[in-house]
Amino acid sequence: MAESIPSPSAASAVTRGSFLAAIFLMATSAIGPGFITQTATFTAKLGSAFAFAILASILIDFVVQLNIWRITALTRRNASDTANAAIPGAGYFLAVLILVGGLAFNVGNIAGAGLGLNAMFGLDPKIGGAASALLAIGIFLSRRAGLLLDRAIIGLGILMIAMTLVVAFTTNPPVGEALRQTFMPDVIDFATITTIVGGTVGGYICYAGAHRLLDKGTVGAEHIDEVSRAATKGIVVVGIMRYVLFLAILGVVMSGAAIDLSGHNANPAAQAFQYAAGEFGFKLFGLIFWAAGISSSIGAAYTSVSFFSAFKPDINLKQRNICTIVFIALALLLFVLIGATPASLLVFVGGLNGLVLPIGLTLFVYVAACRQDLMGNYAYPKWLTILGILTCLLTWYMGYVSFNTIFHYLKTL
Repeated sequence: MAESIPSPSAASAVTRGSFLAAIFLMATSAIGPGFITQTATFTAKLGSAFAFAILASILIDFVVQLNIWRITALTRRNASDTANAAIPGAGYFLAVLILVGGLAFNVGNIAGAGLGLNAMFGLDPKIGGAASALLAIGIFLSRRAGLLLDRAIIGLGILMIAMTLVVAFTTNPPVGEALRQTFMPDVIDFATITTIVGGTVGGYICYAGAHRLLDKGTVGAEHIDEVSRAATKGIVVVGIMRYVLFLAILGVVMSGAAIDLSGHNANPAAQAFQYAAGEFGFKLFGLIFWAAGISSSIGAAYTSVSFFSAFKPDINLKQRNICTIVFIALALLLFVLIGATPASLLVFVGGLNGLVLPIGLTLFVYVAACRQDLMGNYAYPKWLTILGILTCLLTWYMGYVSFNTIFHYLKTL
């Protein structure tokens, strides 16, 4: 019997599914408990002026993601392998940074999921975090882990968007003032921008979507236009989610509500949602925080473990799933030992990822500018290379001027 060949329409549907999964993996990785906490913290501090930091993060995100997605597709390698091919040994260094940062962030993701279930059902945060981590582990134990991963990420992403829109309409934010401050801010805080960039595109986050496409085989110069469009759509999805969340919390801040940022266990996002809509708002916060925590936990583990190939190039899918399960379990153990993750730790880890970002970006810009042989001698767009160089210099500068401020957050733990 002749082997059946997928029809062009079926193949096209598979390709579209690959891109949709990559888009939402990038989006849900970028919008985790850390980002929600950072947004609430900085909106309470800066008010409408925080809008400029959101815009800056979106523009930086565009350049970073477009370069990483395209170069990953063209080299047909993950980030650590590309880095090692470009500069021998660089991939190992990058892999260690991503794995350590991803593990730290995943402790916060599990804590966020636990806090979400606590807000919804009054469940002890440690029990809620453990239950959420076990749910994430269950996905990777399944024989259909890839399909479950894609469906869970897409479903949770849509849920977060819908619920955040509900809150934004409830708080009635000053949209006009927010738009003015987006382009003409009264205050520009580089430490804030570095932290918010780190929490949404730094560390493992900027590689999440690109590595998902790589695993699905949607790579090569023949797919480069589709890859670029998918990366752009992903950035738009993330940008909308960021701005809507900011507006939702801004509405609360501008109404005169006092949000406590000083307490060890202060949760500025929960305070904002509860002030906006009472008990319903608090439950809604719980649902959004849980969805953000569980989806980011899955994304952080999946992407971080993809860097294991730097140390074991022949790692297969089964071994990767086992490593992913161990990675989540280790983050869960740390969470149980540490207890509830303070908001300051989530802010600090975001800032730390922002300091890691220029290292990986520098390696990718170097490949774009000088190592076309790794991309099959593809003529990489000069405009994108130039934007990559400028963004790289900007992220190094922001990291330099905000280094002390970011590490200051450790003193508040």
